[in-house]
Amino acid sequence: MGRFRPSLRRQLLIWLLLPQLVLWAMGGLLAYRIALSYAEKAIDQSLTQSVRALARQVKPIGSGLLIDFPRAAQDVLEQDPDDRISYMVSSPPGQFLLGNGQLPQPGGATPAINVPLLYSAEVDGKPLRVVALDLHYGDTEPPQTLRVQVGKGTAERQRIARELVADMLAPLLALAVLLSLLVYGGIRRGLRPLTRLTDQLENRQVDALEPIAATEAPREVQGLVQAINALLQAVDRSLRQEKRFLNDAAHQLRTPLAGLISQVELAQREAAGTPLVPRLAKVRTGAERSAHLAHQLLTLARTEVPVRKQAFDLASMVREVAREWTPRALDARMDLGYEGPDQRPWMGDELQMREALSNLIDNAIRYSPAGTRITLRLLDVASGGVSLEIEDDGPGLPPDGQEHVFQRFWRGTQTGGGCGLGLAIVREIARRHGGEAVAEPVRPHGLRVRLRLP
Repeated sequence: MGRFRPSLRRQLLIWLLLPQLVLWAMGGLLAYRIALSYAEKAIDQSLTQSVRALARQVKPIGSGLLIDFPRAAQDVLEQDPDDRISYMVSSPPGQFLLGNGQLPQPGGATPAINVPLLYSAEVDGKPLRVVALDLHYGDTEPPQTLRVQVGKGTAERQRIARELVADMLAPLLALAVLLSLLVYGGIRRGLRPLTRLTDQLENRQVDALEPIAATEAPREVQGLVQAINALLQAVDRSLRQEKRFLNDAAHQLRTPLAGLISQVELAQREAAGTPLVPRLAKVRTGAERSAHLAHQLLTLARTEVPVRKQAFDLASMVREVAREWTPRALDARMDLGYEGPDQRPWMGDELQMREALSNLIDNAIRYSPAGTRITLRLLDVASGGVSLEIEDDGPGLPPDGQEHVFQRFWRGTQTGGGCGLGLAIVREIARRHGGEAVAEPVRPHGLRVRLRLP
């Protein structure tokens, strides 16, 4: 198997949609980071307001403190066990007075007086965002320091970030799907000229070498069409020259060969009873073989013209050709018969089908011994087509002849005087009618050649 090569459409889709998918994923990650940052800022601002509000509830009385923090407010702060707001009042800073004694102190930097300090911490394995506010109170010198801390879990921050990203990415995903559909439609529309060009090349006959019309194709496809048309013209010129050569050569050879055969026949009569008779017989055999070769070359040239299909009775044609070849079969002491329907309407080139059937019968008679049974069959097949076959109980093909039997100038045996073009002509005629020719061995011996026709 050859290496897998993706189609041009697939490559374009990959190179256009894959970067879009990567950018969409990167945009989602960036949006999540931005949303997380804004959610953190909002929570930080809320914590700062909360710590100042709580600090206002701590009132100095002489050298002591009055903390007016109602129980209801405390319950509100601590109502969410997963993401609750914790607070702590300590004086001096770090010496617990009220609240949650587990709130960690800020590490490193010491908060400035009356300036909130925000930092991240962890309690019981859960991340927290904490704000600390230091205040002076009392009448002593130096004044005493009070620290108020408020902490909140980061679950709310992450939830807000996820909601923001979801709200942002949902319309972006819809736009990405719409863009993908537009890209796919654009690629499909852009490749439509190539699809039409492929259809034109696939649907035309093998012998149809006229230029391809692509007047509405874009510039890139126009260049491809021009290159294909130039190649078709070169192939057409080459085929025309080959056909002209075969036709002219066959015509030029037929007349002198016919004259040569006539002269040899006269010489055989005049030389009757002399030693020249065997030599003249060999000359006549060679001349007849050359004449047969010229006829086959001319037939081969004729089969390469376009098929002119018309309605005719295929069964009647097969019986008529069988009757024409019956005298030669009787001379060779062979039994030639027909099996099939009396009538079978069909569309095709009657002259070419006659030529194909004649070549099949000639091939069977020429390469089979006396006493061979040759049967022509015409059968309908399940697909709606027809099967025309000829079967004999002769020697059949050599073991390596199955794959070469339809090649030009290939002969399974040197006897019979053939030139190796008969079955090649049959295959060409079947192919030009949209069918195929198949050779099969017959048990215990013999050969069957089947034409599968549409």
